[in-house]
Amino acid sequence: MNANGFVRAGLTALALAAACAPAGADTLQIGYSVRLIGLSLGTAGLSATVDRANYKVDVSAQLSGLAAAVSRSEGAASAYGNISNGRILAETYATTTSNSKETRTVRMAMNAGSVRAVEIAPPFEEPPGRVPVTEAHKRGVVDPLSALVMPATAEGPLVGPNACNRSIPVFDGYTRFDVALRFVGVRDVQARGYSGPVAICSARYRPISGHRPDRPSTKFMIDNRDMEVWLMPLEGARALAPFRISVKTMIGSVVIEATNVAVAESGSTSRASR
Repeated sequence: MNANGFVRAGLTALALAAACAPAGADTLQIGYSVRLIGLSLGTAGLSATVDRANYKVDVSAQLSGLAAAVSRSEGAASAYGNISNGRILAETYATTTSNSKETRTVRMAMNAGSVRAVEIAPPFEEPPGRVPVTEAHKRGVVDPLSALVMPATAEGPLVGPNACNRSIPVFDGYTRFDVALRFVGVRDVQARGYSGPVAICSARYRPISGHRPDRPSTKFMIDNRDMEVWLMPLEGARALAPFRISVKTMIGSVVIEATNVAVAESGSTSRASR
């Protein structure tokens, strides 16, 4: 995986978590460190604005230190949509990743969970053996960032099995896949702005289309059981936010972990969560 690939992996890894619910907190900001096999790789940030009817999510990532000296790579993504009867209805999604060789943008328009249009510039090459993406695969989906905006599934404690046990249907403009989350347990964590319990979820990658089944990386990810998402509760919003994401890659584990957390509610100034 090259340096630009790590930026894309960082942006995608954030989409493995179920996050803000449509009530309570208006804005959420989380800063993350990004590490590969224990070495600092860069930083990432998540910012979300949510009310009872709409949401907007922004994510950014960039390399730093030795990684930046090898390749000046960075990426950013944003998504906007509506919330209706507990459902996330994405409208727009856009992402840009760049390194010293090229910059690629992906833009997608959606309506009620169905993809209306996709623009990728420059386009990806069409490799032989790629599983075709059908129109059916573009219905009933969310983009990678809208996957971060998900209503709480049940009443009761936020940190528990209901935090994790769900499957997220994702289409990123080129590939269609599911992320299946399952509850593993609870543990206490501490970072600037948050100290308390998190729900630990295992994550599994299930490709549907747009991938090449014969690629070693695809086979690796299908069999990969070393992926976890830790979700921290935002009690006022009845929400969960990604505190830590770890993904084993073919050259080592990438860990994205919160370093600072801030929540601002309607009519209030910014405060730390808990």
